Amino acid sequence: MIKKTDTSAASPAGNQGKRGKATKPTKPAKRKSSAVATDLTREADSAVLERLYSVVQSRKGGDPSLSHSARLLSRGTYKIAQKFGEEAVECLIEAVAGRNDHLVGESADVLYHLIVLWVDAGITPEEVWAELRRREGTSGIAEKASRPRPPQSEKENA
Repeated sequence: MIKKTDTSAASPAGNQGKRGKATKPTKPAKRKSSAVATDLTREADSAVLERLYSVVQSRKGGDPSLSHSARLLSRGTYKIAQKFGEEAVECLIEAVAGRNDHLVGESADVLYHLIVLWVDAGITPEEVWAELRRREGTSGIAEKASRPRPPQSEKENA
């Protein structure tokens, strides 16, 4: 399970100057990056997500009192999506606050809850990787324009 970090200091009230006014958060010093990872290392790192997917999938239908993943999955799509959204917001708060060390942890939480959503929906990591490969090398604007558009409602046509 992913360790939860305290984000209470991430609220605007947590960043107050002497007179109680919100101040701009300070960014921590940037970490020195190590040598560029090899393709083999990157493939091994993506395997972490696939292993996590397998673990979450194995918890589906399990005892909710013994597994956080089983408990989330037993609550249904709405609650899983709600939890994913909460984690995404916490991730955004840490990004805006410039707390990269907390952003790393919140990013891991987002990925975990995204994987729980995938398991709930019956989507495999390979389906997502295939979609990313399909989009690779295409500009975001061109890729988005190529997607089929949903039919417009009468209200939108007016």
